[in-house]
Amino acid sequence: MMTILVTGFEPFGGEAINPSWEAVRRLNGDVGGVRVERLLVPTTYADSIGTVTEAIDRLHPAAALMVGQAGGRAELSIERVAINRDDAQTPDNAGVLREDTAIVAEGPTAYLATLPVKQIVAGLRSAGFPAAVSNTAGLFVCNHLFYGVMNHIVTHDLETRAGFVHVPFLPEQVLDRPGTPSMSLAMIVAGIDSIVAIVTSNARP
Repeated sequence: MMTILVTGFEPFGGEAINPSWEAVRRLNGDVGGVRVERLLVPTTYADSIGTVTEAIDRLHPAAALMVGQAGGRAELSIERVAINRDDAQTPDNAGVLREDTAIVAEGPTAYLATLPVKQIVAGLRSAGFPAAVSNTAGLFVCNHLFYGVMNHIVTHDLETRAGFVHVPFLPEQVLDRPGTPSMSLAMIVAGIDSIVAIVTSNARP
């Protein structure tokens, strides 16, 4: 049975919920010979990468799809690139603030996602989901995790393909933010389920 690892983050920045985990924990389970493993990731620089790479080493998934919140975005953003830099104005959930710091000393400047980014976007749009290719995963814990996981896969010569998707705020998160985009939880869940299906189809021989 093919395994797909899908991860979401715990709430951060004073939010009570994080749409990435709220959606991931509601995903369809084992369907059509595919096992979906869900994983909650701490929103900390220190523990995020290790939490996911340990699961990859244990589960040997065909693909790892990391999901995070990007408040202010209006669509499902399929990330193309992770860069070797932490530089955020907001501390993580451990209170750590990282400014202009390499994630991996002497590591490559960037890694490209190995999931089929444009194919995912095209598939989502054809299914009626707002989606776009994004060339910036930010410089906070999302990008930190994305880069660290890609580095682990490359340096350990693993066959797992990996990528990252950012999702918008949920409607209840923008009640006091007039004009800020949001997306229903049901649409986010369905969108991630569609991504898993596209990735699964792409991974089959």
